[in-house]
Parts: sequence; structure tokens; C-alpha cells
Amino acid sequence: MTGRALVVIDMLRDFIDEEGALFCGPASRAVLPVVMKMVREARAGGEPVLYAMDRHAPDDSEFALFPPHCVAGTTGAEVSPELAPEPGDVLIPKQRYSAFYDTDLDLHLREMGVSELVLVGVCTNICVFFTAADARMRGYAVTVPRDAVASFDAEAHRFALEQMKSVLGVRVV
Repeated sequence: MTGRALVVIDMLRDFIDEEGALFCGPASRAVLPVVMKMVREARAGGEPVLYAMDRHAPDDSEFALFPPHCVAGTTGAEVSPELAPEPGDVLIPKQRYSAFYDTDLDLHLREMGVSELVLVGVCTNICVFFTAADARMRGYAVTVPRDAVASFDAEAHRFALEQMKSVLGVRVV
């Protein structure tokens, strides 16, 4: 495996729109132009773009921790319109923090010959962090551009970046 892929994590209306059910704050809006640029560059360079998308049933157990969000079939579960997937992009619905947990992400990546992931999106300390951890446990090289990830909690964002770098061996740029 030698290829690289861009994984866009949870850039969904419920997290990115100010009226979203679980808006991740102004930081999530601030990374949007950076993520848009990275998506364009990945496509132009022939690199796969995969969207990991939170997708819950109306009675999901996660709602004991967080308000209901990204319920399947709702507008809030859609990719932010500025980042609309295009033909050839891969959509990975997920029910838990990691984009690898109980999804076919790993299968898609291996079939594409991908060995390096660039992770972008929200939230740094939750879904980005757990996806990075699972990617490293599966042998992928992982890069996280600090200006392309965000969280509603600035301190947790900084802590997660440091943990990814120092504990997981993620390349934080």
C-alpha cells in the first residue's frame, strides 16, 4: 500500500451550522475553508476523498451523553453543502466516534491501496482522535493538519493534538 486518502470527518450540518443540533462552535466554521481547499486539492491530485458521517437512529444510546444529532434521514445528518460529495467520493456512515468502528472504511482503504490518511474535520478530541487511534492500530500513517480540525472545547482540541502526536505517532502539521 502506498496511496494517500483524505478522510473528512463529521463535517455535517448538525455540527457545522450555527443552528445545528450539536454545533461545534465558531472554530468548526473557521476550518471549513481549509477543508474545502484540501478536498479540492485531493480530488485534483487523484487522491480518494472519503466522508465519515455520524449517522444515528432516533433512540441511539449516544444521546445519553449528547443531545440528539445527525439522525438518519434528517437535514442535520447531511454533509455541509460547501463540501458536497461528488461522484467517486466514498460515504462512510458511522454510529460511534471512530470512523473505523463497525464500518467498511478499512475495507475501502485497503482496496484503494491506501497506506496514509489525512484526517480533517470535527471534533478534534472526539471523532478525529478516535479515528486517528484506530487508524494507527491498523498500521496506517496518519497526518492531521491542525488548521483543518476543530472542537467546541479549545483546551480539549490542544490536548487531543498533543496526544495524537506524542502517544499515537500521528504527524500533526
